[in-house]
Amino acid sequence: MKLKSLLVSGFKSFPEARLDFPQGITAVVGPNGVGKSNIVDAILWVLGEQSTKTLRSERMEDVIFNGTESRKPLGMAEVSLVLSDVTSQELEAVAGVMESLPGNNELMVTRRLFRDGESEYSINKIPCRLKDIRGLFLEARAGAKGHTVIEQGNIDHILSGSPQDRRTFIEETAGIGRFKKQKTEALNKLKTTQQNLARVRDIIAEVEKQLRTLKRQAQQAEHYRKLQEESI
Repeated sequence: MKLKSLLVSGFKSFPEARLDFPQGITAVVGPNGVGKSNIVDAILWVLGEQSTKTLRSERMEDVIFNGTESRKPLGMAEVSLVLSDVTSQELEAVAGVMESLPGNNELMVTRRLFRDGESEYSINKIPCRLKDIRGLFLEARAGAKGHTVIEQGNIDHILSGSPQDRRTFIEETAGIGRFKKQKTEALNKLKTTQQNLARVRDIIAEVEKQLRTLKRQAQQAEHYRKLQEESI
């Protein structure tokens, strides 16, 4: 999976913008305050970032373009990330969203936010859930919670961290976290199933108890009926 282009509308300082990423290394340069960090924020946001602290905002609605002297505020923020060279495994991660998988191995992931707080997500313009987008990037070992983006100072933090912290970092980067998550989900389902089975066993035990009581009552009633017949 490769980043092909980024389309931004009404996100932070960008009323409209498009960035194309050619093959190789791309460097975004410029003086302070021109919006370099906002490009990274836009990528994180469309990857599914939910932390306003990470996005350097007080509220999520603050990412919507607030206007300038020459431009009116907008009512919606929209960021689309076009991905190329998407592998068949990564495409399978969104198979439940799309009726047919694209033949050109490209995907466009879009996130929208309105001022009333309503959010929309889509893959190739097909509505989906945030969970679907996270699943796609989890398969690609990317995502807002991965290490696709490393902020300033984080490298020193990783190097000076404990052995356990470094191990966690390596596992997440290698994609082991995906399998741990699947294991946790499977264990939670197993636990729920076991709890349901325990409830079923309790119900069966209660029904069997009631059946034994009813059987005794039926036997007593039959015995009483026979006594009545003999007394006649």
